[in-house]
Amino acid sequence: MDITGLIVFLAIGAAAGWLAGTLMKGGGFGLLGNIVVGVIGATLGGFVFGLLGISAGGLIGSIVTATVGAALLLFVVGIIKKA
Repeated sequence: MDITGLIVFLAIGAAAGWLAGTLMKGGGFGLLGNIVVGVIGATLGGFVFGLLGISAGGLIGSIVTATVGAALLLFVVGIIKKA
């Protein structure tokens, strides 16, 4: 992965983390927190979409996949924290 690809990957992670944080708890987690949540969410979302046979191509598809995965991650973390 070149530097441009890395920057795009981190930007998608930050956007997805912020979107998921806004959807799930009403606010973001700061730049670094959004990137971490978004990157983990992108991995989780890609796995889940793959299991469902859904292909998310392009920039918008990547953001949607990462956001859904990040929201799922935050949902599971919220359940674990309540237990």
